[in-house]
Parts: sequence; C-alpha cells; structure tokens
Amino acid sequence: MKIVTAKDLTKRYGTFTAVDDINFSIERGECFGFLGPNGAGKTTVMGIIYCLMPPTSGEVRVFDVDVGLDPSGIKARIGVMPQDDNLDPDLSVFENLVVYARYFDIPPKKAGQLAAELLKFVELTGKTDSKIKDLSGGMKRRLLLARALLNAPELMVLDEPTVGLDPHSRHAVWDKLSDLKFRGTTLLLTTHYMEEAEKVCDRVAIMDSGRIIATDSPSRLMDTHGGSLEDVYLKLTGRRLAD
Repeated sequence: MKIVTAKDLTKRYGTFTAVDDINFSIERGECFGFLGPNGAGKTTVMGIIYCLMPPTSGEVRVFDVDVGLDPSGIKARIGVMPQDDNLDPDLSVFENLVVYARYFDIPPKKAGQLAAELLKFVELTGKTDSKIKDLSGGMKRRLLLARALLNAPELMVLDEPTVGLDPHSRHAVWDKLSDLKFRGTTLLLTTHYMEEAEKVCDRVAIMDSGRIIATDSPSRLMDTHGGSLEDVYLKLTGRRLAD
C-alpha cells in the first residue's frame, strides 16, 4: 500500500522553481530518503507532504487523501522531526513532551505515561528534569524524535535527522530509526549524508535543482552506476554532493 504518492509535483516561489515536476511514491513500512545538497528541493517536498504549504501544481496524496482536502486529518497521523531545534528552552525534557501532547488532545495522565515510555525508548530517562540547554546535540535530536512519536504516527517525516551530530550520536539515532522501521512505521527522511542513506534507507530519490534524477535502493544505484553512492551522485548530477 502506498502511503505517499506525488504526481507531476511542482512548487514555485515567484519565478523560482523549488520543485520541478517530480513523481514518486512511498510504500507502507519502508524508509524512503531524499538525497541531495542544500537547495535541492528536499525540505520543500517534505513541507508539502506535511501540509505546511500547497503545491503550485500537480497532486500529492498522503494516506490516499489529497493534501489540500484534509490537512488536519493528515497531520494527526504524521510525526515530524524538524531540522532545526525548536524545543522549548524554558521547559524540562519531560515538560517538552507533555506540553506538546496537548496539540493532539492527549489527556495529561496519558501524556505523562507516553513521555516516560518515549524517554526510555530514546535513552533519555536520566535527563527527565534537565533543561534543554544542558543537553548535548545528540540528546536534543533524540528528544525531538521522542516528541515526534507522541501521537503514535503512521508516517514519520524527518528533515536531516542527524544534522550536526558526531558519529557516535548519529549512529544512536540510526539505531532508533531502525527500531521504528522494525515496528512497522513508515519513514521519510531528507539527508545529505551518503552513509546515512546507505544505512537506513530502503530506497532513495537523488535530487538536484528541484528535480529527481534517479530513484532506487542505494545498493542497486551503486551496482548500476558503479562506485560509492557519492560517485553515483557525481555521475548523475555532474558535481559532488558537498558542492
């Protein structure tokens, strides 16, 4: 079953085309990644899927519902882990979760139980009463992941989930994403880390300048084009990802 389907998706801002007539679909239970440099259009696609902005043209359906018809219903079934840290610095780790739970009308008692369970899942039980400023970068990313899971989402949208993390913290987040996938949660992520795409994604869409250049599993892309995933990107786009 397809969780997300995009047909001829285009997004323009004035004369600038951020997403240029792309097509893709995401199956239930898979981890699908958008791979590309900053400015490739990855975050814009995510925003449209999460109903933060409408497409200029084309169609996007999430849970077989057009994103323009029932955005509230779609959002209720999605968890979002943003690229930027938007945790509340005035609240403790635990309070960041229980306060956020109000957006989903989760009763306080239930919110507290969920918060405790999720902090255990992301291995932050010992930081329950800590302030956000006292957390490391990796801890903040794991707390953002826990917050995104409060509504038991069917689809997780993760925008650069390990951006700025050291290798140890990055692997810790990858382990949690693998756990979620094992539990049947569909994952959609953007990344510009080749190793991340190879490690966690079943399929990737390589994007450049608003277009999808290729879509396949990392292993098949490497077998087809030869070399590493970064070599594949270079062959298909004419430039290295870091550029």
